[in-house]
Amino acid sequence: MTLHATVDKVTDRIRERSAKTRAAYEAKIARAAEDGPRRAHLSCGNQAHAYAAMPDKADFATTRKPNIGVVTAYNDMLSAHQPYEHYPEIIRRAAHAAGATAQVAGGVPAMCDGVTQGRAGMELSLFSRDVIALAAGVALSHDTFDAALYLGVCDKIVPGLVIAAATFGHIPAVFVPAGPMPSGLPNDEKSKVRQQFATGEVGREALMAAEMASYHSAGTCTFYGTANSNQMLMEFMGLHLPGSSFVNPNTPLRDALTTAAVSRAASITRLGNDFLPAGEVLDERAFVNGIVGLMSTGGSTNLILHLPAMARAAGVLLDLEDFHDLSECVPLMARVYPNGLADVNHFHAAGGLGFMIGRLLDAGLLHQDVRTIAGGGLDLYAQEPRLQGNQVHWVDGARESLNDKILRPASDPFAATGGLKQLSGNLGRGVIKVSAVAPERHIIEAPARVFADQEEVKAAFKRGEFTTDTIVVVRFQGPRANGMPELHSLTPTLAVLQDRGLRVALVTDGRMSGASGKVPAAIHVSPEAANGGPLARVQDGDIIRLDAVAGTLECLAPDFAGRTPATYDPAANAEGMGRELFSAFRAHVSPATEGAAIVV
Repeated sequence: MTLHATVDKVTDRIRERSAKTRAAYEAKIARAAEDGPRRAHLSCGNQAHAYAAMPDKADFATTRKPNIGVVTAYNDMLSAHQPYEHYPEIIRRAAHAAGATAQVAGGVPAMCDGVTQGRAGMELSLFSRDVIALAAGVALSHDTFDAALYLGVCDKIVPGLVIAAATFGHIPAVFVPAGPMPSGLPNDEKSKVRQQFATGEVGREALMAAEMASYHSAGTCTFYGTANSNQMLMEFMGLHLPGSSFVNPNTPLRDALTTAAVSRAASITRLGNDFLPAGEVLDERAFVNGIVGLMSTGGSTNLILHLPAMARAAGVLLDLEDFHDLSECVPLMARVYPNGLADVNHFHAAGGLGFMIGRLLDAGLLHQDVRTIAGGGLDLYAQEPRLQGNQVHWVDGARESLNDKILRPASDPFAATGGLKQLSGNLGRGVIKVSAVAPERHIIEAPARVFADQEEVKAAFKRGEFTTDTIVVVRFQGPRANGMPELHSLTPTLAVLQDRGLRVALVTDGRMSGASGKVPAAIHVSPEAANGGPLARVQDGDIIRLDAVAGTLECLAPDFAGRTPATYDPAANAEGMGRELFSAFRAHVSPATEGAAIVV
């Protein structure tokens, strides 16, 4: 199938924009790789330190077996990462069977946004991505590894690990998922109880029971938020083995896929015949494929921050216009909560990523001619794994959806576009995700209520102050102000107002959860208010027009441009819960339009 004209145009535009930075990146990783396997250049003392605790130290010192470094985000507080506890032993056995060795090179932090929502700790969340990249860099700096396995799933963990993999782009990188938890209380029922709690219809006991029934087991949360969008991304970008993202933890197929990932990592080192450094996988075509995956599945808005940061680490420069233009030509093929009632297990059973990739390739909406860790082009990712004995074999994936309420072909989608819009106007640049927003709410024009944090909004709601159409402006929530926390705890409040018949919207320089849905929200507005951005000039009562059809975000007050902006007082967010440790991050972070990044 001929590549779609818009996909081709956007890819060429990215390639041209990135010509200098990509060339410099390729030269850098070529220099790093030119000496061959790095262990050969370690002194005997260096090597003895590296292998002292290993039972197979003789293999390290006397053979040319590839050594695989494992970077793990294991902890047993995150349900998605708890299954990684036993992966090192599986990996070591698999490495030996493949004629290789393996070591845990290091661990990286992994925080749970579900635990920190609405709390001070959330102000560290976005910056944890850069900490993860830095920690992975420390792990790999020992320079004893011929390939790396990256164990991570959730919101900032995968993007941070990809940044590290790109930085160490001279060695192969294989990402190893852990899978989603089995289905529990349906997400729409959980959401209903949250809204009932917000209005006082049910008490905390009922809320807790619903939450525990929803988040109930090891594995990724089953809604289609940032964690599961990350897993989709790794397949669309060719960094997972095909079909491995949504296989449940602690199952024979899950363990067999982990073993297969180790074998593949061993086979693509420089010591083998199929050398595939990570930097060759992470080119502009891979990132375009990732954006197409994001749009076609209705994935997390957080990836609009993460993808530019990941891409910059590989010398590829993305812009909001790339997301917007690809969204306009990529149809929405999936309905997974919050864009539908199904969870990721239902999505996987209906045909999942293999079906989507196959049909998007048929429509010319993906680059087939990419390098992937599976050993071929992206067509391999239209396959799905099957277990034969204890070995994984890949077969052709579903060509037809097994549930057209969840999954449809590109020729008969749920919507003609991916539902992401770039917004621009006198309030700055931002984005809105409309795939779960009713069409009659794509344009909201109403008076503003201005707040400095989400707790003020919830307090005003409890006082009964929202009785007319309102655009809620929550400013000083950008990366330079307070680390750009998610404002997901506003979702039940705003949803209640909307269900009461009010026309409401959110405008913020902060983030919403990747699982945010039916309330229109203009997010990531840049320049941010703390940096003198236009949101700092908005006043209560100003008429704001959010137009997701025209792609505009405007304050209609006649004197708006000449006002003195409000100033940000950092005192409330400067310390406590570790925030004082991140003052340098807040001072040097890039704008949201460039990924809100520190390390690249």
